[in-house]
Amino acid sequence: MNSLKMGLGLIALLMCVCLLLLGAAQDTTDTSQQTRTVTGCLRTGDHANEYHLIAESAKWDLKSDKVRLADHVGHQVKVDGVVSNAAFHGIKEDLKAEVHKIPTETGDLTVTNLEMVNDSCN
Repeated sequence: MNSLKMGLGLIALLMCVCLLLLGAAQDTTDTSQQTRTVTGCLRTGDHANEYHLIAESAKWDLKSDKVRLADHVGHQVKVDGVVSNAAFHGIKEDLKAEVHKIPTETGDLTVTNLEMVNDSCN
């Protein structure tokens, strides 16, 4: 009788642990996504045709053959883009997350769409 109670207790404990792990797994973000939508302030870079998007917890280096980024420097914008080397980017960001509590995401993004949110950065 005791072994039956102990067995049921162990099964109940394992189910609780599994549910907790499942919930934790759903809260994580996929840092290896191939596309991103980011909102931030568009700034010029150090070289010609080099731009940076500064967001609350991210800094992206931007480029685009389709979108005229120069027209929106100093604006708050929302961009859609493709992450360069998404798999490597994901590994790098996961490692940073292990070291820092609130890591700043950085990477290269090829912009496919831009939407102006505000004509100035706040």
